[in-house]
Amino acid sequence: MVKICCIGAGYVGGPTMAVIALKCPSIEVAVVDISKSRIAAWNSDQLPIYEPGLDGVVNQCRGKNLFFSTDVEKHVFEADIVFVSVNTPTKTQGLGAGKAADLTYWESAARMIADVSKSDKIVVEKSTVPVKTAEAIEKILTHNSKGIKFQILSNPEFLAEGTAIQDLFKPDRVLIGGRETPEGQKAIQALKDVYSQWVPEERILTTNLWSAELSKLAANAFLAQRISSVNAMSALCEATGANVQQVSYSVGTDSRIGPKFLNASVGFGGSCFQKDILNLVYICECNGLPEVAEYWKQVIKINDYQKSRFVNRVVSSMFNTVSNKKIAILGFAFKKDTGDTRETPAIDVCQGLLGDKANLSIYDPQVTEDQIQRDLSMNKFDWDHPIHLQPTSPTTVKKVSVVWDAYEATKDAHGLCILTEWDEFKTLDYQKIFDNMQKPAFVFDGRNVVDADKLREIGFIVYSIGKPLDPWLKDMPAVA
Repeated sequence: MVKICCIGAGYVGGPTMAVIALKCPSIEVAVVDISKSRIAAWNSDQLPIYEPGLDGVVNQCRGKNLFFSTDVEKHVFEADIVFVSVNTPTKTQGLGAGKAADLTYWESAARMIADVSKSDKIVVEKSTVPVKTAEAIEKILTHNSKGIKFQILSNPEFLAEGTAIQDLFKPDRVLIGGRETPEGQKAIQALKDVYSQWVPEERILTTNLWSAELSKLAANAFLAQRISSVNAMSALCEATGANVQQVSYSVGTDSRIGPKFLNASVGFGGSCFQKDILNLVYICECNGLPEVAEYWKQVIKINDYQKSRFVNRVVSSMFNTVSNKKIAILGFAFKKDTGDTRETPAIDVCQGLLGDKANLSIYDPQVTEDQIQRDLSMNKFDWDHPIHLQPTSPTTVKKVSVVWDAYEATKDAHGLCILTEWDEFKTLDYQKIFDNMQKPAFVFDGRNVVDADKLREIGFIVYSIGKPLDPWLKDMPAVA
């Protein structure tokens, strides 16, 4: 029986291994992590991450050929294939601070694999890592190998949170990069044999190591670039009276461009886009390509601009101050159908409003109060924010309440901001919400989920990203 071990039980490792266990009943899969609470959650009825369909997959396999354990060394020792899916945060200090990936966890995982291994192993990069990481990992493993042979593969994930299980069941592509040596090709084939149990052969792509590593960064940079492009257009649409949804639909019907990732919003978030682009910027700079680095930096600048523009619009519309006004925040996760808040635009918008001394009442169906408070009091890098959106001190978080109902959040509020496109926000009783809000009542739709005309009929003053402006808003322009 082939044994697979995955180091790291997070958003990538957990779902990926669960689906491999489901689709490959003859393979024993162990997911290991040093966090006892996380592994306990994976072994309970309340999984540590929310992902539609995940609990069903885990329940079918757990205890049969899928195991979650804190005994990292035992399972690495027994494994034929070791996936490494540990965190690669952005460095906060030293060389490359604010851009380069911190490979501390990766390096310690590699050293541990070398220490405990008594048989040849295939080591698979599953985390998003900078180009040439495999080379560094290879050096650590070969210099500590004690005669054991390791083959390094890059197998980047292309999952979208909220649809991860479907993405794993029917992937656009599975990418496997390895050395162009007989041993490297044999390792590629071994991993290919796992995926080919449910993925059509033509969707399994094989490349050299560096191409696989760079393809992941490139894919995320291209997707983020599309969002920044349509968000840049949304600002122009507001200025000219055009409708960004009509513009993006028209652009998306061009078969060379296509319709995906052309929804204007308050900005992109998630654990990958910003981090991967900064990584790309750093690699370009290190390779003497400042013009290329500058090009990709602009994608992040537009994203920051969109968030600050939204905050400015809220403040200027409400008589240039939100001081001590109650603002309801509907949605805190970076997108619907996930509880993930990493780099969510909601953090920057909330901090911008707190900077103007607003009182926030926040509702999200999947994000806990503890997570929201932690996100809002966490210090982040200065480069991560336009100046006026830089983190406020933890004391201001006292002006934040987290509630478990949209109607409670909006009661007595002066304005409400929709920051995540949860389906339930489309079907709320907005007449009821209007009746219980302060007047004039404002809706700032950062995801274009509500029917602005219907809300105006109720009596709301509505701002929708990239849509023709309400007459009220034209009289109160947002000054950046």
